[in-house]
Amino acid sequence: MIKGRIGALIIKELLTLFRDPKSRMALISPPILQLVIFSFAATLEVKNASLMILNNDSGKHGYELVQRFAGSPMFSKIKFATNKNEIKPAIDEQKAIAAIHIPIDFSQKIEANEPSSMQVILDGRRSNASQIVNGYISQVTLGYAQELQSKKGFVPLALTLDRNWFNENLLYIWFTLPSLVGILGTLIAIIVTSLSIARERELGTFDQLLVSPLMPYEILLGKTIPAIIVGVGESLLIFTAAILGFGVPFTGSFLLLLLSMFAFTMSIVGVGLFISSISKTQQQAFIGTFFFLVPAITLSGYAAPIENMPIWLQHAMSINPLKYYLITLKGLFLKSMPFAEVWTNTWPLLIIGTFTLFLAWHFFSRRLE
Repeated sequence: MIKGRIGALIIKELLTLFRDPKSRMALISPPILQLVIFSFAATLEVKNASLMILNNDSGKHGYELVQRFAGSPMFSKIKFATNKNEIKPAIDEQKAIAAIHIPIDFSQKIEANEPSSMQVILDGRRSNASQIVNGYISQVTLGYAQELQSKKGFVPLALTLDRNWFNENLLYIWFTLPSLVGILGTLIAIIVTSLSIARERELGTFDQLLVSPLMPYEILLGKTIPAIIVGVGESLLIFTAAILGFGVPFTGSFLLLLLSMFAFTMSIVGVGLFISSISKTQQQAFIGTFFFLVPAITLSGYAAPIENMPIWLQHAMSINPLKYYLITLKGLFLKSMPFAEVWTNTWPLLIIGTFTLFLAWHFFSRRLE
């Protein structure tokens, strides 16, 4: 009898979500659209950088270096200055993120086997991007220096051979897509659940549940299970699109992914139901969702490494479920993370989910009294 009542409520919740064409479109189209947009727009890579060059050197080495900058795919806009006075306005007006000044004796010093240098001016207002651009400039100049050493017969004292594990070509989309599986899954799961009880209060259907023979925990289960089904289903949809649509490799165990995905969705559903249980209106639930999502995503390790945060904030993020889930996702996608490491980042999700669901049940029961 109890299972029948809960099952009927689960079917009612799923029908409420999928019977309306607008709701169906809202559950399917936005995640795919956001996946496509974020995959290409939400990137920390610097492409098509604008560069200004002031070449006062009339020798072949200055000319050769300029040609290498012009031929680099990282710099799409090359501006040439005729004097130093043109550099400051270009940086000030953001017409160039970096400027290079090649001195008049650049080639002369190279031919004389003397140390030569050039000046690089960067836009400090865009500190992260400018440092990446500076790395591009260093790669071009280092490559030319090594070529000169080989032609002149000099053997470098030390030669660095770089190899990137798990993402050899440093494709940024391989980093972005696994993270988006977690972030977009969070958005869907918490929005579906946080508005659930609050929506029923506004529509008046919540009173019908109160006069039904359903117990509070049965109502909560009837709200939890459909949300987990929808959340896991949406996450699998995004996961499939990342692999088939964008070619991101998945090297880990699919069963371990399902385990982590279930634990994470349960924790997010618990947060959403807790927000919904203490909200009287959908507007209040939406504001509560906003207050949770912004710090959860920002401090999850997606945009900035958690190790760079203050110690107290790192400890505070121990209750952020998205932090553990992103570690598992990137590990399963790119480096075939074993069960022991997956479990290390999954059991905190189960604890968070159990605690938040208990809080939701507690406040939900108090509202019924």
